[in-house]
Amino acid sequence: MSWRFTRATARAPEPPHKVAVIDLGSNSWRLVVFMFSPGVWWKRTDELYETVRIGAGMAATGRLSQEAMSRGLETLDVFQRFCRSSDIPRESVHVVATSAIRDATNREEFLSRARERTDLQIEVLSAEEEARLGYVAAINTSTLTDGAVLELGGGSLQLIEVHDRLADQLCSLPLGAVRLTEEFLPRSGKPRRKELERLRAHLEKELADVPWLSEVGGQLVGIGGAVRNLAAAAQHVDEEGFDIGVQGFVLEREVLSDLVDRLAGLTPKERGQVPGIKPGRGDIILTSALTIEAVLRAGRFEGVEATEAGLREGIFFDRELLGRDPDGQPRTGPPLVDDVRRAAVCNLAVQYEADLTHSEHVATLSQQMFDSLVQARLIEPLQDERELLWASAMLHDVGMTISYDDHHKHSQYLIVSAELPGFNPRERALIAQISRYHRKGNPKLGDMAGLAQTGDESLVERCAVILRLAEHLERGRDQSVKRVRLWANGDGVDLHLEADGDELVLPRWSIERYGDSEAFERVFGRRLLIG
Repeated sequence: MSWRFTRATARAPEPPHKVAVIDLGSNSWRLVVFMFSPGVWWKRTDELYETVRIGAGMAATGRLSQEAMSRGLETLDVFQRFCRSSDIPRESVHVVATSAIRDATNREEFLSRARERTDLQIEVLSAEEEARLGYVAAINTSTLTDGAVLELGGGSLQLIEVHDRLADQLCSLPLGAVRLTEEFLPRSGKPRRKELERLRAHLEKELADVPWLSEVGGQLVGIGGAVRNLAAAAQHVDEEGFDIGVQGFVLEREVLSDLVDRLAGLTPKERGQVPGIKPGRGDIILTSALTIEAVLRAGRFEGVEATEAGLREGIFFDRELLGRDPDGQPRTGPPLVDDVRRAAVCNLAVQYEADLTHSEHVATLSQQMFDSLVQARLIEPLQDERELLWASAMLHDVGMTISYDDHHKHSQYLIVSAELPGFNPRERALIAQISRYHRKGNPKLGDMAGLAQTGDESLVERCAVILRLAEHLERGRDQSVKRVRLWANGDGVDLHLEADGDELVLPRWSIERYGDSEAFERVFGRRLLIG
């Protein structure tokens, strides 16, 4: 076990678990390994990927071809050997098959051959269960409250209506990217206008049979490789943007329409060379884009929010991480994280931060100062600014897992590299920059400026200076300062501290020597007065 996992398990009541989820999709097959301590932390630690195309040719025959089954069996051999070499017990390996295997008229032949060749126990998911698990993945990695979840695979499209974070109506449609590409578009060359019109008409007709789609409103969250690839392609259009990943990125309808036009003018091989699009998806990405575009139009959504999660995470959440209560008993309610953003921050903090008590107290002091500044009308915060400050305070020291020297820079790198479900790319960039300047320097957006909105530079300056003060007030890592407030006093701001006894010697010294009163005056336009 690595040193980092030893740190992460410090608060765990039992050793970490290791499980594998194998997703036998219609287009690609994945094996994903998760490590976790129930109720404490979790992390995806490994992944194998193979473009098996088990559903190739099914649009015409309804059967799994011998070639596709051979590719699948060879891949199952590899997956089984990986699980054995990784010491993952058979009961901790979840293997699920989706649309192509589910719908194939000769699926029993394939399942029988798989049982003869490997020890892997394949579960064929029903369309409803596949949709539900997609919902579990999306709802626990986004801030979706009301709206819908879209899961697009090679063989089918799942749509799930969501109200108050709970799944309502679920449907599975035969609109998978591999299936529709084989039926409507040419294998090579550019599609003709009539072929695109036929596909669009087919999509419109099929989606019209989903009565709730036009009425649901709210937010649309999409999972699956197609959504991630299209989101990445949209991000690459802006050459000045900083690549921070697609988690939380909203692919707007107009941007997607421009992508459709661009992809329609390319051959399948050329589509696979578009930045953000994997070569193995070059032949099916246009169909995927058209399908998502049709859903946006039918549901009158402004865009689709991408999440890095997929069916694999849905199974992991449902059957492992959230499937049991702290006593190990099966949960009776839906597998929901109470607060996705808070859970994401705490999960990353547990994995990288040795002194969580310190980080939590720095976050408390930061929020106390923030609230007092707002109450005194010394700042007009932007939306969610307080929560971004809290997240930065919780994560400001994660870089110490690399080195104490320049750990503020290491923290920025780790935060940028993390997915932090529930936060969009702009928010993750702001959290990273606030943490970056918690020790010294003039806070600025830097490379993240391409992701920023109006007012974000000032947000980073305010929050970084507040966090810097909180860090110095907790310099002894002993929580000696119980409460802190900032009060307007003429041209200055009084820093009022409360502590037990004479426990203010070290915090006062640290603030006076290193608190950077010049930065405070530059940002807030008032001198800092230590009371």
